[in-house]
Amino acid sequence: MKQAAFLIIAGILVSTYPAAANPPSSVEIAGVPFATMYPTPNGKLTFRGGALLRYMVFIKAYAGALYLPDEADYRQALGVVPRRLELSYFHAISAADFAKATRNKMADNVTPEALATLDERLQRFNALYRDVQPGDRYALTYLPGQGTELALNGQSLGRIEGDDFAAALFAIWLGPEPIDKSFKTRLLGET
Repeated sequence: MKQAAFLIIAGILVSTYPAAANPPSSVEIAGVPFATMYPTPNGKLTFRGGALLRYMVFIKAYAGALYLPDEADYRQALGVVPRRLELSYFHAISAADFAKATRNKMADNVTPEALATLDERLQRFNALYRDVQPGDRYALTYLPGQGTELALNGQSLGRIEGDDFAAALFAIWLGPEPIDKSFKTRLLGET
C-alpha cells in the first residue's frame, strides 16, 4: 500500500515538474485553449494576443488568437509579414453568413476601388466557407508569397493569393474599422 502511494506521488511529481520548468504550450481564452506557438515552413509564429468577442454584450460569439513572428511589431500586423488568426466558435454559423459578413467588413476597411480589385478572389474565398457548429475552429494563415489559407478544424479548405487580399481580409479584425475595437486591441497585445 505504501509503495502504491509512493508511486502515485512520484508519478505526480514527475508529470508536473516538466510543466513547471517549461513555459506553457497553450493559453486559455474563455475556456478555449490556444497554442502559444504555430510552426510554419519559414519559422514560427508566436501567440501575440487573444480575446473573447461578444455579441450584444452578453452572448459569447467566439474566442480568437493572433500569431505573429517574434520580431514583428503589432503595427506590422497588416503588412507583408506572416500571421495567423484562429477563431473558435460558441454558436452555429452558416457559410452564407460568413460570406456576407466577410464582404461587408472588408468593404468597411478598403476603398470601393480596392474592393473591386479584390472581388474575384473574395468570391473564391467566400466559396471556401463551411457551416460551423459550437467548438469548430477556423484558422486564417498568411504566408508572404504563398497567400492566405483558410482551414476548418485543422483541415485546409483552400488558399487565396495576394498580399493585398491578406491585408484586406485580416483588416476585418485588425484594420481601421475592425469588427470590434477592444477585440482588435487584445489580439494585437496592446492591453
